[in-house]
Amino acid sequence: MKKFGLATQIFVGLVLGIIVGAIFYGNPHVSTYLQPIGDIFLHLIKMIVIPIVISCLIVGVAGVGDVKKLGKMGGKTLLYFEIITTFAIIIGLAAANLFHPGTGIDMTNIHKTDISSYQKTTDDVEGHGFADTIVNIVPENIISSLASGDMLPIIFFSVMFGLGVAVIGERGKPVLQFFQGTADTMFWVTNQVMKFAPFGVFALIGVTVSKFGVDSLIPLSKLIILVYGAMIFFILVVLGLVAKFVGVNIFSLLKILKDELILAYSTSSSETVLPKLMEKMEKFGCPKSVTSFVIPTGYSFNLDGSTLYQAIAAIFIAQMYGIHLSITEQIVLVLTLMVTSKGIAGVPGVSFVVLLATLGSVGIPVEGLAFIAGVDRILDMARTAVNVVGNSLAAIVLSKWEGGFNKLKSQKYIESLKEEKTA
Repeated sequence: MKKFGLATQIFVGLVLGIIVGAIFYGNPHVSTYLQPIGDIFLHLIKMIVIPIVISCLIVGVAGVGDVKKLGKMGGKTLLYFEIITTFAIIIGLAAANLFHPGTGIDMTNIHKTDISSYQKTTDDVEGHGFADTIVNIVPENIISSLASGDMLPIIFFSVMFGLGVAVIGERGKPVLQFFQGTADTMFWVTNQVMKFAPFGVFALIGVTVSKFGVDSLIPLSKLIILVYGAMIFFILVVLGLVAKFVGVNIFSLLKILKDELILAYSTSSSETVLPKLMEKMEKFGCPKSVTSFVIPTGYSFNLDGSTLYQAIAAIFIAQMYGIHLSITEQIVLVLTLMVTSKGIAGVPGVSFVVLLATLGSVGIPVEGLAFIAGVDRILDMARTAVNVVGNSLAAIVLSKWEGGFNKLKSQKYIESLKEEKTA
């Protein structure tokens, strides 16, 4: 296995998982034997995410040591996130209105999936507005936030703690050394956990394919193709232009992130790649203070793939039921979805949950989601990969914007990757 890179190993796991799932389609034993393997891998990732985010943020913020500078970076980060997310909305709306994926769909030929399992989560999401997001950023009990994995309160606490370490000067050095050692240790643990990734991917994708099969894709093939096409367009055109503007080739970035993209796509989880993403962007030349703040925050405020999907899915369901939405109604709908989704990125299948909580408020039948729930995992894989690319590029953009990007370090890192490939 050492002869093959991690990306190759994960890809092999993905292919084998698809084959096994297809062969044993409908067999409940697949889930019985493979699901625990996938769950163990996801648990390993969740185990390391929070310690890495906390330690890296504290070290990075303490290194900045300037409240005003940190505040400016936070403002720029949120501004950039909103601009890019708006482009994702526009592309989603344009794609759905141009290609009409839901028009002419015969709902009698589509298998309806039970969506009652999402209801409890949806009840928590409904009424979740922008004001709630702002209030919930401040933790009432940091221990409770750590236990539940609420990333925004954890980020807020880590930033405040890092500023405190910077202010007390020499007395804070032992604390800083402790968290630097913690970060270094957790990155070593991450590298060990990633060795298990091919097995985790094999198990997770095998269970998924065995449950929905291939037949369920055919009636909704137009929706799936449109979502994938729109997301590829978004990466290559929108993110490609942004990358070019800051002096980075989008294809070079995709090559650097190939391991993380395959892993994120296979598992439909951004958490699985967050630690390695932060590590790679720092090696690429981004300051620790930027990567440790921008990337974790992006998973709550910069869900480009999720927002794009929400736009297409909402219009798809409306078209499927023959409901005409004016451009104004469409914009209001997607803006509502965008606001509702802030701060709940840790919820599994967040895009589906947000849609379920919001569609009814604009007159679109929520039961329409039952028709696409069966293929939501396939769509979730694509939007997760887009989120990964978007947040990686965001770290580069903010590093350039703040004047902290190390171009020499970036060039050396790219050269080292070329040497590894040659070897």
